[in-house]
Amino acid sequence: MFKVFLGAVQLPYAPPAITMKIKNQNKTVDLINESEINLLKQPGLTQVEFKFELPFYKYPYVQNFRSQKYFLDHLESLKVGKKPFQFIVARPGGFGTNLKVALEEYAIEEAANNSRDLTISIKLKQYRDYGLKSVTIPPKAVTKVATPSAKREGTPNRGRQYTVKRGDCLWNIAKRYYGN
Repeated sequence: MFKVFLGAVQLPYAPPAITMKIKNQNKTVDLINESEINLLKQPGLTQVEFKFELPFYKYPYVQNFRSQKYFLDHLESLKVGKKPFQFIVARPGGFGTNLKVALEEYAIEEAANNSRDLTISIKLKQYRDYGLKSVTIPPKAVTKVATPSAKREGTPNRGRQYTVKRGDCLWNIAKRYYGN
């Protein structure tokens, strides 16, 4: 039997089925000569959907029995926490799943014939870290450019040089020496 985790919390027992939609973002384009091509792009975000039971009683097949409120509080904290978490499926002797995801939505279903157990439907979407990238230039990597003569616009003066400093940009250097 495999184990399923939402963050650090193991579900009471594994869901009967898990659907993982592994999407792509390719685009089909019609060419002038009426042929069609496929533009390959970066993969899209994987979507995960499944249902699981929250038992009211401790049945013999339950691996991690806790109160229903414990699991419902955990789901609510994942929803309002605005932070990604790990979705892990540990399969003995098989492949494992370990995705950083966000909780997109969940639904709670109660049925009169289900002995006070709850059915939870979950939709997760893969999360990818993002942000600005910064580049650090070591101080020894100094680039020198020829400094143009102020008298002869557009023609650099080969005798003078300017050392590019941190914060300089080529546009301002050119404006200072060429005037435009």
